[in-house]
Amino acid sequence: MAALGVVGEHPHRPPPQIAVTQVGADDDFVGVPNYERLHLPQAGPERLTHRPIREDGAMPPNAGRPARLSLDAIVAAATRILETEGLEKLSMRRLATDLGSAPMAVYHHVRDKDDLLVHVMESQARAMPRPSFPDDPRERLIEASVLLYELLAERPWIVEVLTGKDLIGPSALWIVEAMIGAAADHGCSGDDAVFVYRTIWFYIVGDLVIRVARHGRVGENETVAALTVDTHPRLAAVAGRWAELNARDTHRRGITAIVNGLLG
Repeated sequence: MAALGVVGEHPHRPPPQIAVTQVGADDDFVGVPNYERLHLPQAGPERLTHRPIREDGAMPPNAGRPARLSLDAIVAAATRILETEGLEKLSMRRLATDLGSAPMAVYHHVRDKDDLLVHVMESQARAMPRPSFPDDPRERLIEASVLLYELLAERPWIVEVLTGKDLIGPSALWIVEAMIGAAADHGCSGDDAVFVYRTIWFYIVGDLVIRVARHGRVGENETVAALTVDTHPRLAAVAGRWAELNARDTHRRGITAIVNGLLG
């Protein structure tokens, strides 16, 4: 899709020029009112700038000076949106609004939303604790897996990013290394160690996705409570405690059972 910017006419100037910028379909600044995007001729590589224009088409004083931003400020603002409102509410336009800037100013620091999310996840990964794990490979794998679960449980938006996009912060891979290393130290081959990690990972993500999606919903509990011993005797026997059982935090028990089953 092309965004067109037209330089205003003047009686003593050459005819209007049109600068065409190719814009990706997902770029939020497409169609933003009162902004034109121009390719300005200059020595060296072409530079992309933006200049606000008034309703009458004239340039206001000091036009073309985006608010001073830093990557750290952009990441911090994006993190606030993700933590309070979730991934769905994060867009480059919304981020620029929260920062009191123009969308193009944000694009000076990040390529697109995916690039922004990688920066945010990298920031989160660098801030996460890195405790010492037990020497015993089995216990080390359990503790590393439990830590991974709990870190993600505190940041459910990361689970949403990881399950919807092929993105990851490189600084988070230390815990994957620890889990695969523990399996290998127990005697697993390289391929089997990766299988162990992936099995635990799928449990962690699946459990958290279901918990987040089910939060505040009661449909399943009501359905189970209505079952009778004639059709579902086992479920009917626990139907009165089904909501309580579903609400229990059993992630350590579940991870321990999976690790013991995988390692034998």
